[in-house]
Amino acid sequence: MDIRLINIGFGNIVSANRVIAVVSPESAPIKRMINEGREKGQLIDATYGRRTRSVIITDSNHVILSAIQPETVAHRFLLNNKDD
Repeated sequence: MDIRLINIGFGNIVSANRVIAVVSPESAPIKRMINEGREKGQLIDATYGRRTRSVIITDSNHVILSAIQPETVAHRFLLNNKDD
């Protein structure tokens, strides 16, 4: 299995193989998902105190907060896949 890593800002990296979705934090369902992740201990805040701009959902139900735009994260996924 090929491990692919994606930089989500400030030197934080996630495994691309484990990511299900990268979404904006603006909608009410995503805000609920963030609160549920916090309550369950499955929230990872990688914003370094900055505004949350994207929420990354993993296959292990972890919720990761990032300070970079969802489009930027998606672009990094695409760049990583070009190496094939």
